[in-house]
Amino acid sequence: MGYAEKRGSYFRARFKIAPGRYGTVRDASGGMARFRTKREAEKAANDEESKVRAGSWRDPSLGRITFGDFASRWYAAQDLAASTMQNYRRHLEEHLLPEFEKSNLADIMGADVDAWERKERERGYAASSIATWRGTLHLVLADAVEEGLISANPASKRRGRGKRAGRSRARGPEKVITDPFGLLLIAERAALLSGRDDEFVAVVLAGFTGLRWGELVGLETRFVRQGELRVEWQLYELDTGELLRCPPKDDSYRTIALPEWLATLVAAHVARNAPAPCACHGRTYVFRGLGMANGVSGRPGARLADVARRAGVSTGTVSNVLNRPHSVVEATRIRVEKAIADLGYVRGAAAPVPAEHWRRNGFATWLFQPAATGWYPRKSPQPARPVPVLADPWPGIPARGRGANARADCCWVPIAPGLTPHGLRHSHRTLMEELGTPAVLADERIGHTDTSVQRRYTHVTAEMRARLDEGLTRCWEQALSTRFEISPRSSVGVLNELLQACRA
Repeated sequence: MGYAEKRGSYFRARFKIAPGRYGTVRDASGGMARFRTKREAEKAANDEESKVRAGSWRDPSLGRITFGDFASRWYAAQDLAASTMQNYRRHLEEHLLPEFEKSNLADIMGADVDAWERKERERGYAASSIATWRGTLHLVLADAVEEGLISANPASKRRGRGKRAGRSRARGPEKVITDPFGLLLIAERAALLSGRDDEFVAVVLAGFTGLRWGELVGLETRFVRQGELRVEWQLYELDTGELLRCPPKDDSYRTIALPEWLATLVAAHVARNAPAPCACHGRTYVFRGLGMANGVSGRPGARLADVARRAGVSTGTVSNVLNRPHSVVEATRIRVEKAIADLGYVRGAAAPVPAEHWRRNGFATWLFQPAATGWYPRKSPQPARPVPVLADPWPGIPARGRGANARADCCWVPIAPGLTPHGLRHSHRTLMEELGTPAVLADERIGHTDTSVQRRYTHVTAEMRARLDEGLTRCWEQALSTRFEISPRSSVGVLNELLQACRA
């Protein structure tokens, strides 16, 4: 039973919380409540004690912990995948702590969360991103509710409240996709930009399998088998730059069947490059990145491979023209020397060397995006600009170095503005829909899980796989045929071989 305690000119109300533990009635601000009479204090103490017996009492002092202190403790207690931990840390440090760090949990109201959301929107952030950050805030505060630190979650949204119009604002823009012919052209341009065939094989493989970026970079040679590849690992790039070898997203382990032409393309790539184990993981990967030799960034310009493509000869022939011109027939030598002059090739400049792995930003920004849009992105102090190319042979050789714009004949037209490497997954799933692929096979191939009853009663058959294989092969052959009609040759070696086979 509660009781009143005389404290000079006022009374305070005391009530039993647990055996040997007593609490004091608090006012709305969290301070000790002061009562004029003993009777008022006893009544307030009895009311609080009845809440304790009913199990509805919460210590108001618990909500005085700041959001920053609780968020730090909450984050340290999580044991999740490295990618998830990285995302939570970014959400907290960049968007939530600047607003709520000094606020006590009990003082954060729903109106405060809504006001923060409006501020983020006014700063120009996408609605889908803000919804993700609010989801993290809701998760943190939900755990605070479970611990009894606060009675309700101020980040919760009540259904049916707020504006009715524009409820789709939280949706991101529709993903850009491309068809097999667009995929082939983008892959060819990416190879021209990198100066090697690797990017052509990688883009085509991603576009016809729906591999995630991390799965593509983390594809090991031992998982490329006859007519199929196995997704067992991915390389996830952390903010620190470290590439973490971890299971695929949502544990989507799977075996992806490859059409014969694609299996041959990948196998030939592996045989041609003879990859060795990387220094960072000690494992042999199908694809290597594209790095720069020391000092090459300070000496931009055309490469030996660019000259060879321009002249329509091998890099060995170009080397012979530079070192032993007497060993090369005159017509070829003249053609190579003209290509050297057209490209502004400087002998002795360092050439790009393979890196252990691609970096997401480097690949997407400087290879994939220019290939898909025909534009280099903005890089201060330079604005975004078209990729300058020499028109012959089609689709053109990117001009590099000083005076590239003056030496260029034209620029590339866009193929799929806004397409990203992840958009190739959307493209592949859409292509499977066009081919009439059953959803159960499409989900298995893309690495998605359908938990519906229909999925439990539907199974993948060999006939389904065969039909998909035929459809993908038909799409690839049609894309090659269309490319051949535009120009029967390519400066990308592996594509040129395919075109010559198409001619035959």
